[in-house]
Amino acid sequence: MIQCLFLISRQGKIRMMKWYTNSFTTKEKQKYVKEINSIVLTRSPKLCNFLEWNDFKIVYKRYASLYFICIVDKEDNELIVLETIHHFVEVLDKYFGNVCELDIIFNFHKAYYILDEIILSGHLEESSKKSILKAVKTHEELIEENTEEQNKG
Repeated sequence: MIQCLFLISRQGKIRMMKWYTNSFTTKEKQKYVKEINSIVLTRSPKLCNFLEWNDFKIVYKRYASLYFICIVDKEDNELIVLETIHHFVEVLDKYFGNVCELDIIFNFHKAYYILDEIILSGHLEESSKKSILKAVKTHEELIEENTEEQNKG
């Protein structure tokens, strides 16, 4: 199970974070994210993208200026988690058209919505990019309709 997924910039700034467990206090979460940031940012690009950490595994991948990092259970398959990260990036790319850090910063609510369509309770929910993008489009149409109704009334 994915415990947490977060995105950080090369400077260590958190751009997006989603926890799928309530096992940790807020202080523990902050401590873990800070610790993982320093570990991942200081690792050589030639090293493996998996590492064991406490009772978990860290799986990460760098795309452009962002690191996509997952904290997963020790028993989880690292390659499936890496593929889930890649799937998330591909959907973001299709939605934003070559996603960049600024897309995540200024459209964070859309990025979270896409993530929620892909991962539910720490498990892969939807693997079809078309289905995910269709759900996002439907969601945006509903918001647009609601906004138009509010402007009329």
